[in-house]
Amino acid sequence: MLDAALDLLLGSRCVGCDTPGRMLCRRCRAGLSRRAGPAWPTPTPPGLATPWASEVYDGAVRALVVGHKDHGQWGHRRVLADLLATAVHAAAEDLDPRVPLLLVPAPSRPGAGRQRGYEPTAALVRTAARAVRAERPARAAPLLVSRGARDQAGLDAAGRAANVAGSMRCSAAVLRRVARRDGEAHVVVCDDVLTTGATAREAQRALAAVGLDPVAIAVVAATRRASPPA
Repeated sequence: MLDAALDLLLGSRCVGCDTPGRMLCRRCRAGLSRRAGPAWPTPTPPGLATPWASEVYDGAVRALVVGHKDHGQWGHRRVLADLLATAVHAAAEDLDPRVPLLLVPAPSRPGAGRQRGYEPTAALVRTAARAVRAERPARAAPLLVSRGARDQAGLDAAGRAANVAGSMRCSAAVLRRVARRDGEAHVVVCDDVLTTGATAREAQRALAAVGLDPVAIAVVAATRRASPPA
């Protein structure tokens, strides 16, 4: 009855199977992954921390990410955050559960947040952090800002790496607040999608430059080009 009412009032349909009703029906939601695994991009940026992904960036998952990031469909955030939390748990499985996790969102390119009116990745990571805290101490830590990078659409792996190289930084003031509040912590870089790994690697570099070496990368989904390294 609820799905019928949503179809009548809003004309909404499931992004997975196109059934009238909620934007992700119960059957399609139940079909989403409950496990995460390593998702190495090919080629892999040198020195990239192990990336973990819960899904392949395709089909319903792609529609959820694009809807949340570009179309203000905030109702997708909880589903995406659960997938991200699954990736975080997999990334931290062998770490001391008493040590807090700092989930650092990959920053948006300059101006993107103003254009959208909100920061979708930061919001996604905050929601995922709440889910992770059900099992271990964790919080979202928006430590990074981006300067100078442009839209990555259409760029190959080399172009993406060149585009983001040196574009991220962590301010000294933010770093001092983290040191006072968290002390020892495991840092995990978080994003919605892993494509070539260039953005994750730049975030990792910027954090390592101020003494916060990430232990892993966690994402909702990875593109199909991702595969285990040879």
